[in-house]
Amino acid sequence: MTESMRAVEITVPGGPEVLVPGTRPRPVPGPGEVLLRVAAAGVNRPDCFQRAGAYPPPPGASDIPGLEVAGTVVALGGGDSAGITEGDRVCALVAGGGYAEFCTAPAPQCLPVPRGLSLAEAAALPETFFTVWSNVFDRGHLQAGETLLVHGGASGIGTTAIQLARAFGAEVIVTVGSADKQQACLDLGARRAINYRQEDFVAVVNEMTAGRGVDLILDMVGGDYVARNVGILAPDGRLVQIAFLGAARRGSPVSFDYAPVMHKRLTLTGSTLRPRPIEFKAAIARALRERVWPLIEAGRVRPVIHRTLALEQAAEAHRLLESNTVIGKLVLVVGDGT
Repeated sequence: MTESMRAVEITVPGGPEVLVPGTRPRPVPGPGEVLLRVAAAGVNRPDCFQRAGAYPPPPGASDIPGLEVAGTVVALGGGDSAGITEGDRVCALVAGGGYAEFCTAPAPQCLPVPRGLSLAEAAALPETFFTVWSNVFDRGHLQAGETLLVHGGASGIGTTAIQLARAFGAEVIVTVGSADKQQACLDLGARRAINYRQEDFVAVVNEMTAGRGVDLILDMVGGDYVARNVGILAPDGRLVQIAFLGAARRGSPVSFDYAPVMHKRLTLTGSTLRPRPIEFKAAIARALRERVWPLIEAGRVRPVIHRTLALEQAAEAHRLLESNTVIGKLVLVVGDGT
Protein backbone atom coordinates (compact mmCIF):
# COMPACT_ATOMS: atom_id res chain seq x y z
CA MET A 1 0.00 0.00 0.00
CA THR A 2 1.17 3.50 -0.77
CA GLU A 3 1.48 6.08 1.99
CA SER A 4 -0.86 8.46 0.17
CA MET A 5 -4.33 8.10 -1.30
CA ARG A 6 -6.84 9.86 -3.50
CA ALA A 7 -9.64 11.59 -1.60
CA VAL A 8 -12.33 14.21 -2.14
CA GLU A 9 -11.76 17.32 -0.02
CA ILE A 10 -14.03 20.20 1.00
CA THR A 11 -11.91 23.22 0.11
CA VAL A 12 -14.20 25.79 1.75
CA PRO A 13 -17.84 25.64 2.84
CA GLY A 14 -20.12 26.11 -0.14
CA GLY A 15 -21.88 24.47 -3.05
CA PRO A 16 -20.99 21.21 -4.79
CA GLU A 17 -18.13 22.90 -6.65
CA VAL A 18 -16.07 23.05 -3.42
CA LEU A 19 -15.66 19.25 -3.54
CA VAL A 20 -12.25 18.77 -5.15
CA PRO A 21 -10.21 15.58 -5.69
CA GLY A 22 -6.93 15.70 -3.79
CA THR A 23 -4.22 13.62 -2.14
CA ARG A 24 -4.12 12.76 1.55
CA PRO A 25 -1.94 10.53 3.74
CA ARG A 26 -3.35 7.03 4.04
CA PRO A 27 -5.04 6.77 7.46
CA VAL A 28 -3.69 4.41 10.11
CA PRO A 29 -6.17 2.30 12.10
CA GLY A 30 -6.15 2.74 15.85
CA PRO A 31 -7.01 0.15 18.50
CA GLY A 32 -10.34 -1.47 17.73
CA GLU A 33 -10.34 -0.11 14.18
CA VAL A 34 -9.80 -1.65 10.76
CA LEU A 35 -8.42 -0.12 7.58
CA LEU A 36 -10.54 -0.61 4.48
CA ARG A 37 -9.49 -0.36 0.86
CA VAL A 38 -12.66 1.41 -0.24
CA ALA A 39 -14.49 0.06 -3.28
CA ALA A 40 -17.53 2.32 -2.96
CA ALA A 41 -18.96 5.02 -0.70
CA GLY A 42 -22.58 6.06 -0.23
CA VAL A 43 -23.67 9.68 -0.68
CA ASN A 44 -26.07 11.11 1.91
CA ARG A 45 -27.75 14.39 2.82
CA PRO A 46 -25.50 14.90 5.87
CA ASP A 47 -22.55 14.97 3.43
CA CYS A 48 -24.20 17.94 1.71
CA PHE A 49 -24.78 19.65 5.06
CA GLN A 50 -21.13 19.14 5.99
CA ARG A 51 -19.99 20.51 2.63
CA ALA A 52 -22.13 23.62 3.19
CA GLY A 53 -20.60 24.16 6.65
CA ALA A 54 -23.76 23.21 8.58
CA TYR A 55 -22.78 19.78 9.91
CA PRO A 56 -19.17 19.63 11.14
CA PRO A 57 -17.61 16.23 11.84
CA PRO A 58 -17.48 15.19 15.50
CA PRO A 59 -14.17 15.61 17.36
CA GLY A 60 -11.53 13.20 16.12
CA ALA A 61 -13.37 12.28 12.91
CA SER A 62 -11.92 12.83 9.44
CA ASP A 63 -12.87 16.06 7.69
CA ILE A 64 -13.23 14.08 4.46
CA PRO A 65 -16.96 13.58 3.78
CA GLY A 66 -18.59 10.18 3.55
CA LEU A 67 -20.45 8.26 6.27
CA GLU A 68 -20.64 4.77 4.75
CA VAL A 69 -18.27 2.60 2.76
CA ALA A 70 -17.78 -0.92 1.48
CA GLY A 71 -14.49 -2.58 0.68
CA THR A 72 -11.83 -5.01 1.78
CA VAL A 73 -10.08 -5.06 5.15
CA VAL A 74 -6.35 -4.54 4.55
CA ALA A 75 -5.07 -3.89 8.09
CA LEU A 76 -6.10 -4.20 11.72
CA GLY A 77 -5.34 -1.62 14.37
CA GLY A 78 -4.89 -4.01 17.25
CA GLY A 79 -7.15 -4.66 20.19
CA ASP A 80 -10.59 -6.21 19.72
CA SER A 81 -11.31 -6.53 16.00
CA ALA A 82 -14.82 -7.95 16.56
CA GLY A 83 -13.90 -11.11 14.70
CA ILE A 84 -12.86 -9.27 11.54
CA THR A 85 -9.73 -10.43 9.71
CA GLU A 86 -7.68 -9.09 6.83
CA GLY A 87 -9.24 -9.89 3.50
CA ASP A 88 -12.84 -9.69 4.75
CA ARG A 89 -15.30 -7.83 2.52
CA VAL A 90 -17.36 -5.55 4.72
CA CYS A 91 -19.54 -2.46 4.71
CA ALA A 92 -19.18 0.03 7.52
CA LEU A 93 -20.77 3.05 9.14
CA VAL A 94 -18.13 5.72 9.72
CA ALA A 95 -18.10 9.23 11.19
CA GLY A 96 -16.28 10.60 8.13
CA GLY A 97 -13.59 9.79 5.61
CA GLY A 98 -15.61 7.72 3.15
CA TYR A 99 -14.85 9.67 -0.04
CA ALA A 100 -11.35 8.21 -0.34
CA GLU A 101 -9.35 5.17 -1.45
CA PHE A 102 -8.78 4.10 2.17
CA CYS A 103 -10.87 4.63 5.28
CA THR A 104 -10.64 3.53 8.90
CA ALA A 105 -13.74 2.17 10.63
CA PRO A 106 -14.52 0.98 14.15
CA ALA A 107 -14.59 -2.81 13.92
CA PRO A 108 -17.97 -3.09 15.73
CA GLN A 109 -19.55 -0.86 13.07
CA CYS A 110 -18.55 -3.20 10.25
CA LEU A 111 -20.92 -5.77 8.79
CA PRO A 112 -20.21 -8.49 6.23
CA VAL A 113 -21.27 -7.74 2.68
CA PRO A 114 -24.57 -9.63 2.34
CA ARG A 115 -24.49 -12.60 -0.02
CA GLY A 116 -25.73 -11.60 -3.45
CA LEU A 117 -24.83 -7.92 -3.18
CA SER A 118 -22.00 -6.11 -4.94
CA LEU A 119 -19.68 -3.83 -3.01
CA ALA A 120 -21.40 -0.81 -4.59
CA GLU A 121 -24.76 -2.07 -3.34
CA ALA A 122 -23.35 -2.82 0.10
CA ALA A 123 -21.98 0.73 0.35
CA ALA A 124 -25.57 2.00 0.19
CA LEU A 125 -26.62 0.04 3.29
CA PRO A 126 -25.05 1.36 6.51
CA GLU A 127 -26.22 4.97 6.85
CA THR A 128 -29.85 4.37 5.93
CA PHE A 129 -30.25 0.94 7.54
CA PHE A 130 -28.63 2.03 10.83
CA THR A 131 -30.79 5.18 10.81
CA VAL A 132 -34.06 3.41 10.03
CA TRP A 133 -33.50 0.61 12.51
CA SER A 134 -32.56 3.03 15.29
CA ASN A 135 -35.44 5.44 14.69
CA VAL A 136 -38.31 3.32 13.37
CA PHE A 137 -37.81 0.18 15.45
CA ASP A 138 -35.76 1.19 18.52
CA ARG A 139 -37.11 4.70 19.17
CA GLY A 140 -40.40 4.42 17.27
CA HIS A 141 -41.26 0.91 18.46
CA LEU A 142 -43.04 0.03 15.21
CA GLN A 143 -45.08 -3.15 15.59
CA ALA A 144 -46.71 -5.54 13.13
CA GLY A 145 -50.18 -4.35 12.21
CA GLU A 146 -49.38 -0.66 12.79
CA THR A 147 -49.25 2.05 10.14
CA LEU A 148 -46.09 4.08 9.45
CA LEU A 149 -46.08 7.40 7.59
CA VAL A 150 -42.74 8.33 6.00
CA HIS A 151 -42.10 11.80 4.65
CA GLY A 152 -39.55 11.68 1.84
CA GLY A 153 -40.58 8.16 0.88
CA ALA A 154 -38.38 7.96 -2.23
CA SER A 155 -35.18 8.95 -0.42
CA GLY A 156 -32.57 6.47 0.73
CA ILE A 157 -34.12 6.58 4.19
CA GLY A 158 -37.63 6.30 2.78
CA THR A 159 -37.00 3.37 0.46
CA THR A 160 -35.30 1.53 3.31
CA ALA A 161 -38.11 2.30 5.76
CA ILE A 162 -40.78 1.07 3.35
CA GLN A 163 -39.08 -2.27 2.85
CA LEU A 164 -38.22 -2.92 6.49
CA ALA A 165 -41.62 -1.87 7.80
CA ARG A 166 -43.36 -4.14 5.29
CA ALA A 167 -40.98 -7.01 6.08
CA PHE A 168 -41.96 -6.76 9.75
CA GLY A 169 -45.68 -6.62 9.10
CA ALA A 170 -46.55 -2.91 9.16
CA GLU A 171 -48.48 -0.86 6.60
CA VAL A 172 -46.69 2.13 5.05
CA ILE A 173 -47.92 5.46 3.69
CA VAL A 174 -45.41 7.89 2.18
CA THR A 175 -45.26 11.43 0.87
CA VAL A 176 -43.28 12.21 -2.28
CA GLY A 177 -43.00 15.02 -4.82
CA SER A 178 -43.47 13.38 -8.23
CA ALA A 179 -45.32 10.66 -10.10
CA ASP A 180 -42.22 8.55 -10.70
CA LYS A 181 -41.42 8.63 -6.99
CA GLN A 182 -44.99 7.59 -6.22
CA GLN A 183 -44.68 4.54 -8.45
CA ALA A 184 -41.27 3.60 -7.05
CA CYS A 185 -42.65 3.61 -3.50
CA LEU A 186 -45.71 1.60 -4.47
CA ASP A 187 -43.46 -0.94 -6.18
CA LEU A 188 -41.53 -1.31 -2.90
CA GLY A 189 -44.70 -2.08 -0.98
CA ALA A 190 -46.14 1.23 0.20
CA ARG A 191 -49.90 1.09 0.58
CA ARG A 192 -50.29 4.70 -0.59
CA ALA A 193 -47.86 7.25 -2.01
CA ILE A 194 -49.16 10.82 -1.61
CA ASN A 195 -47.86 13.48 -4.00
CA TYR A 196 -47.67 16.43 -1.61
CA ARG A 197 -47.65 18.84 -4.57
CA GLN A 198 -51.14 17.70 -5.53
CA GLU A 199 -52.76 16.41 -2.33
CA ASP A 200 -52.95 17.33 1.35
CA PHE A 201 -51.39 14.41 3.20
CA VAL A 202 -53.44 15.23 6.32
CA ALA A 203 -56.71 14.85 4.42
CA VAL A 204 -55.56 11.66 2.70
CA VAL A 205 -54.38 10.03 5.95
CA ASN A 206 -57.61 10.94 7.75
CA GLU A 207 -59.65 9.48 4.89
CA MET A 208 -57.57 6.28 4.76
CA THR A 209 -57.74 5.70 8.50
CA ALA A 210 -61.33 6.92 9.09
CA GLY A 211 -59.92 9.73 11.22
CA ARG A 212 -57.92 7.50 13.56
CA GLY A 213 -54.51 8.53 12.21
CA VAL A 214 -51.21 6.68 11.93
CA ASP A 215 -49.21 5.01 14.69
CA LEU A 216 -45.75 6.28 13.76
CA ILE A 217 -44.37 9.10 11.61
CA LEU A 218 -40.76 9.29 10.42
CA ASP A 219 -40.16 12.89 9.39
CA MET A 220 -37.17 14.60 7.84
CA VAL A 221 -38.98 17.79 6.75
CA GLY A 222 -39.93 19.63 9.94
CA GLY A 223 -41.27 23.18 9.73
CA ASP A 224 -45.05 23.32 9.41
CA TYR A 225 -45.11 19.53 9.06
CA VAL A 226 -44.72 19.21 12.83
CA ALA A 227 -48.19 20.53 13.66
CA ARG A 228 -49.75 18.56 10.82
CA ASN A 229 -47.99 15.40 11.97
CA VAL A 230 -49.27 15.81 15.51
CA GLY A 231 -52.78 16.22 14.14
CA ILE A 232 -52.78 12.86 12.33
CA LEU A 233 -51.12 10.71 14.97
CA ALA A 234 -53.36 8.03 16.44
CA PRO A 235 -53.73 7.67 20.22
CA ASP A 236 -50.37 6.61 21.69
CA GLY A 237 -48.75 7.57 18.38
CA ARG A 238 -45.09 8.47 17.95
CA LEU A 239 -43.35 11.14 15.89
CA VAL A 240 -39.64 10.63 15.21
CA GLN A 241 -37.79 13.64 13.75
CA ILE A 242 -34.49 12.92 12.00
CA ALA A 243 -33.86 16.07 9.92
CA PHE A 244 -35.19 19.52 9.03
CA LEU A 245 -35.25 19.83 5.25
CA GLY A 246 -38.24 22.17 5.19
CA ALA A 247 -38.51 25.90 5.79
CA ALA A 248 -37.66 25.63 9.48
CA ARG A 249 -33.97 24.79 9.59
CA ARG A 250 -31.86 23.64 12.50
CA GLY A 251 -32.49 25.87 15.50
CA SER A 252 -35.58 27.57 14.03
CA PRO A 253 -38.66 27.66 16.28
CA VAL A 254 -41.73 25.53 15.51
CA SER A 255 -45.13 26.44 16.99
CA PHE A 256 -48.09 24.07 17.40
CA ASP A 257 -50.94 23.27 19.75
CA TYR A 258 -49.54 20.92 22.38
CA ALA A 259 -52.91 19.84 23.77
CA PRO A 260 -53.25 16.84 21.38
CA VAL A 261 -49.95 15.50 22.71
CA MET A 262 -51.54 15.17 26.14
CA HIS A 263 -54.99 14.13 25.01
CA LYS A 264 -53.70 11.39 22.67
CA ARG A 265 -50.69 10.44 24.86
CA LEU A 266 -48.28 11.10 22.01
CA THR A 267 -44.51 10.68 22.03
CA LEU A 268 -42.40 13.28 20.20
CA THR A 269 -38.77 12.30 19.83
CA GLY A 270 -35.83 12.50 17.44
CA SER A 271 -32.18 11.68 17.10
CA THR A 272 -28.93 12.12 15.26
CA LEU A 273 -26.67 9.14 14.62
CA ARG A 274 -23.24 10.49 13.72
CA PRO A 275 -22.12 11.71 17.18
CA ARG A 276 -23.37 8.64 19.09
CA PRO A 277 -20.71 6.42 20.72
CA ILE A 278 -19.36 3.28 19.10
CA GLU A 279 -21.14 1.08 21.64
CA PHE A 280 -24.50 2.49 20.60
CA LYS A 281 -23.83 1.90 16.91
CA ALA A 282 -22.42 -1.55 17.64
CA ALA A 283 -25.74 -2.56 19.18
CA ILE A 284 -27.54 -1.46 16.01
CA ALA A 285 -25.04 -3.41 13.91
CA ARG A 286 -25.75 -6.57 15.91
CA ALA A 287 -29.49 -6.14 15.47
CA LEU A 288 -29.13 -5.58 11.74
CA ARG A 289 -26.95 -8.64 11.29
CA GLU A 290 -29.39 -10.81 13.22
CA ARG A 291 -32.72 -9.52 11.95
CA VAL A 292 -32.17 -7.66 8.66
CA TRP A 293 -29.18 -9.24 6.90
CA PRO A 294 -31.14 -12.53 6.44
CA LEU A 295 -33.89 -10.52 4.71
CA ILE A 296 -31.35 -8.95 2.35
CA GLU A 297 -29.74 -12.30 1.56
CA ALA A 298 -33.19 -13.78 0.88
CA GLY A 299 -33.93 -10.98 -1.59
CA ARG A 300 -36.81 -9.55 0.44
CA VAL A 301 -35.02 -6.24 1.13
CA ARG A 302 -32.44 -4.53 -1.07
CA PRO A 303 -30.83 -1.10 -1.36
CA VAL A 304 -32.33 1.05 -4.09
CA ILE A 305 -29.50 2.50 -6.20
CA HIS A 306 -30.39 5.49 -8.38
CA ARG A 307 -26.94 5.84 -9.94
CA THR A 308 -23.27 5.11 -9.39
CA LEU A 309 -20.59 7.69 -10.16
CA ALA A 310 -16.79 7.75 -9.98
CA LEU A 311 -15.17 9.10 -6.81
CA GLU A 312 -13.96 12.11 -8.78
CA GLN A 313 -17.60 12.92 -9.63
CA ALA A 314 -18.54 13.67 -6.01
CA ALA A 315 -19.55 17.25 -6.90
CA GLU A 316 -21.93 15.94 -9.58
CA ALA A 317 -23.35 13.46 -7.07
CA HIS A 318 -24.11 16.29 -4.64
CA ARG A 319 -25.74 18.37 -7.40
CA LEU A 320 -27.89 15.41 -8.32
CA LEU A 321 -28.88 14.69 -4.73
CA GLU A 322 -29.81 18.32 -4.10
CA SER A 323 -31.94 18.38 -7.26
CA ASN A 324 -34.46 16.23 -5.36
CA THR A 325 -34.89 13.90 -8.33
CA VAL A 326 -33.04 10.92 -6.84
CA ILE A 327 -34.93 7.74 -5.98
CA GLY A 328 -32.98 5.74 -3.41
CA LYS A 329 -29.23 6.17 -3.11
CA LEU A 330 -26.23 7.54 -5.01
CA VAL A 331 -22.93 5.67 -4.70
CA LEU A 332 -19.38 6.76 -5.51
CA VAL A 333 -17.23 3.98 -6.95
CA VAL A 334 -13.50 4.01 -6.26
CA GLY A 335 -11.37 2.61 -9.08
CA ASP A 336 -13.11 -0.38 -10.64
CA GLY A 337 -15.30 -0.86 -7.56
CA THR A 338 -13.73 -4.12 -6.41
